[in-house]
Parts: sequence; C-alpha cells; structure tokens
Amino acid sequence: MRVHAPVLGGLLALAACQHPAELPAGPVAPKGEVWLSTDQVARAQIQVEVTERKPIAETLVTGGKVAFDDLLVSHVFSPVSGRVTKIEAQLGETVKKNQPLAYIDSPDLGSAYSDLVKAQADLTAAQHDVSRQRDLLLAHAASEAVVEQSEDNYRKAQAEMERAKLKISLLHASHNDIVSQQFMLRSPIDGEVIARNLNPGTEIQGMLSSANIANELFTIGDLSRVWMLADVYEIDIGKVHPGDPVTINSIAYPGETFRGKVDYVSDVLDPATRTAHLRVTVENPDKKLKPEMYVTATVTLGSQPAISLPRAAVLRLGDQSVVFVQTGKTEAGLLRFRPQPVTTGKEGDGWIEVTHGLQSGEPVVTQGGILLSSQV
Repeated sequence: MRVHAPVLGGLLALAACQHPAELPAGPVAPKGEVWLSTDQVARAQIQVEVTERKPIAETLVTGGKVAFDDLLVSHVFSPVSGRVTKIEAQLGETVKKNQPLAYIDSPDLGSAYSDLVKAQADLTAAQHDVSRQRDLLLAHAASEAVVEQSEDNYRKAQAEMERAKLKISLLHASHNDIVSQQFMLRSPIDGEVIARNLNPGTEIQGMLSSANIANELFTIGDLSRVWMLADVYEIDIGKVHPGDPVTINSIAYPGETFRGKVDYVSDVLDPATRTAHLRVTVENPDKKLKPEMYVTATVTLGSQPAISLPRAAVLRLGDQSVVFVQTGKTEAGLLRFRPQPVTTGKEGDGWIEVTHGLQSGEPVVTQGGILLSSQV
C-alpha cells in the first residue's frame, strides 16, 4: 500500500492525540482538607494566628437612670413662715455656699429676735441683782437665802439667753440687737440652681411651723459628679461586684460613652421586682448627664483566662461550629488546612471563647476562613 507523505503526517498526529505522553499529576488534597500554596494564601488574604489563653470578660446589660450624688445636692427649705419679698438666685445660676437665694418677710424671725433681746435684758437684770445681793450680804443687810435665790434667777436667765441664741442660729441669722423680720435664705452648698419653686409674694410655710407642710423652695446641685442607678436581676447578683467597670450610653449622645465603676450593690432585694439596686459613680465634667435621664449600662464582669478567637474565625458548617486549623505542609510545600469542630462559650468585645476542640498553641485561621469553607 502506498501512502502519501501528507496523509502519513496526519495519521501520526492523530495517533499522538489518542495516546498522549503521561505527565506527572499534581498533588490532590484528601477529602476534608484544603491545600494551598503560599502565594494563594497571600492572594486570598488568609491570616493565621496561634491560639492562646486570653481573659474573656462577660458583660451584663441593664437599664439605668441618672441621679444626683447625695453628697453634692441640697434641697432647700425655709425654717420660717412668711412672704417672699425678693429672689436673688435664678435657674441655672451658679451659687456659692451662704450666698443669698431669697428674702422672706417673716414674723417668726421678728419673734425670735425679740426673744433674744428680752433674754439679754433679763440676763443683765439678773446679773445686777446677784451683784447687789452679794454686797448686801457682806454688809449683813441680806440673808444667804435671798442671795441664793438671786443666783438661781441669774442661771435661769443664762439658760434662756442660750435658748434664744440657739433659735437664732437655727434660723441662720446673726446675733445682734436689731429686731428684724427680714429672713435671708442662703445656699447651704456650692452648686447650680437646678430648681426653684417660689415667686415674689408667695406665702410659704416654714419647717418650724406647726402646720408641717413645708415645701422645697430651691434645689442646689453640683452635676460634676452624678450617680447611675440600675437594677440587677436575682440570677445575676452573684456576678456583679464593687469595682466592676461600667460603660454608660445615652440616646441623647449617640456614639458617646461615659465610664464609671460599681461602688454599691444593695444587700436587700426589691420584693416587687426581685432585683437588687446597683450604683455607679460617674464623673460628669461637661454636665451632659442629667438627673432623671434614662441610660443603658454595660457592666464588665470578672474575667477568666480561656482560649479565645476573633468572632470571624468561628464558622457555621451545617449544624456545627468550626474553625480552620493549619496542620502543616505537604512534601510539595503546600499549606494544609482542615476544619475543626469546636464548642463556644462566653463572648467578649469582638472575641469569643472556645471551650472545647482547641488547644493553646494551635495555628488557626482568623481571617479568610469563609474562602476555605467553600473548598471543603
């Protein structure tokens, strides 16, 4: 059979296509593993970190309310009854201790001054009588009984004088000989006028009156430090301790946080709500936190060392939580990764605890694990 050269070339080419030369096959990862080169890992931005035991802090979120610090607020009442004649302090004004707040025309103060002047006069008269009776006793013109009675009257006048002075002191008035009905209501502390409940001409009842219906006239407070009061349910009481840090957020200031520490947890539960009261002292130099403002408080509870990972490292495959662990290299230098089922626990700020499935020191994929999961 004679075959032309062009035909023979075509047949040889066809034979070559039907029986190609065998090439060495590349490494194939077994089922359940992913093999990648170093370049592939870099291009996929896969990050691997070695696990270690870190403190994982549990948090407790509860609602709270801002209140005055009891040591930095004073509710001002009038000790005397009368009519308001002048107001010296306005809302929002900063006042100093003993600064006048208002003037009150009060018969009670006039009566107290009259009692003081009368007591002074009686004391002077009793003193003169004692001196006179002693001189008469020395001249044998008076008996000892008369002198003793005179001395007793003098001591009574002294006691009455002290009583009148104490009453004037209770009214925060000065000890002088001028009888006046104008009472000066003063600020008991340094602070800001938070509330005012009187106007010129208002008739007020004093705390010393028998009516016992005295009303609060001023509220003076210092807002540079406030309290945050919250409730803790019975199930969480054992987790909260004085000194635990607290982060406070308010809808009035989105994105801004205020910080403090737990300084008190009540020992008695509220019988209606079954909660314990929690108190946090918060520095408030800008006076942004206002009394009666509602806030959200996040209490950072005590932490224990545990294996923890970034939340992005833990993936869900089916009904399991898994992480990808780097198990070494192949003979060809490829990095080996395999999914490892884990059990998670508490969660912290961007971290999650792994309670079972990992040991400290294992290299774990913390970023890019979702790409590996698609190759399993």
